Amino acid sequence: MKKEEYSGLYDDIINLPHPVSKKHPPMPMKNRAAQFSPFAVLNGHGAAIREARRETEARRELGEHDREILDRKLAFLQEHLAEQPEVSVTYFLPDSKKDGGKYVDVSGKIKKIDFYQGLLVMEDGTKIRLEDIIALSGRLLDNIFFNG
Repeated sequence: MKKEEYSGLYDDIINLPHPVSKKHPPMPMKNRAAQFSPFAVLNGHGAAIREARRETEARRELGEHDREILDRKLAFLQEHLAEQPEVSVTYFLPDSKKDGGKYVDVSGKIKKIDFYQGLLVMEDGTKIRLEDIIALSGRLLDNIFFNG
C-alpha cells in the first residue's frame, strides 16, 4: 500500500482538538521525558564493575627479627596495662569481598591484650588480631624499643 492510498482517510479526525482527561491532570513534561529514558537492563552491573576495579593491598609478611620485636613490645605492653599505655597500631584489615585488604592506623589506649584469643582490644572497643599487627609505637614503647 502506498501513501497516496491513505490520503483523505483520516480527514474527519485530523483537525480535532487533543483529548484532555477530566479525571487525571496532565503529566508534567519532566516526568514525560523520564518514561523514555533508558532503563538498567543489567541491574547492579555498574556496582560489580566498580567493585572489580577497587584495589586492595597484599598482606606484607614480617621478617623473623621484626616479628620478634613486635612480640616483645606486646609482652611489654601486657606488663604495663595498668598504666593505660597510649599506642599507635598499624595493622592489616582483610577485605571482606576480595583477596587482599588495606593497612589501617589507629591510636588510643589499650584495654586488653588477649594472647589466648590472639586479640588486642583498644579502649574504644576496636579489636585487632595480633597476627595482623605490623607496627606498634607509642611514648612508653619508644623509650624502651628505640631500635625497633
